[in-house]
Amino acid sequence: MIVWLNGTHGAGKTTTSALVQQLIPDSRVFDAEKVGETLMDIKPGLPATDNFQHWPPWRPLVVETARRVLDYTGGTLVMPMTILVEQYWREISSGLAEHDIQVRHFVLHADQDTLRARIAGDTVLGPNSPFRLQYLEPYAEAARTWLHAEAEVVDTTHLTPAQAAQQIAEAVKS
Repeated sequence: MIVWLNGTHGAGKTTTSALVQQLIPDSRVFDAEKVGETLMDIKPGLPATDNFQHWPPWRPLVVETARRVLDYTGGTLVMPMTILVEQYWREISSGLAEHDIQVRHFVLHADQDTLRARIAGDTVLGPNSPFRLQYLEPYAEAARTWLHAEAEVVDTTHLTPAQAAQQIAEAVKS
């Protein structure tokens, strides 16, 4: 099984995924961003893009990596990864389904004011990270048009990461 944690940059996916992993027996965290980082390391580089998810190899490589890890280890993969392009989510989720891999898709959601406050206090990328701020509107658009209909939404506006992780772990175990 895969527990996919989606949501905009700065929503708390990485922090929450580590806590979810501690609550689900025989689970591991697999950050699909590492697949993108591998593609970014190719020299000479792949065609220029502002987001490695736009490279066609990224999506099937995420599927294949997750499949291979699950074949090797069994258990559950907890995957914190923002996917805001519906076509990309369809490619990944259908690729996993072709291998009979069950996916529980959660979106960590917070209202815009809360997200902006969290980004303002970000200690990872620094306060008011332009990278994180640029995804607020695309996230809001995806949430309105398809994302919230495709996932179990966990409103983290008033939750700690530990509370969000507990809610997700309980949903997965039920």
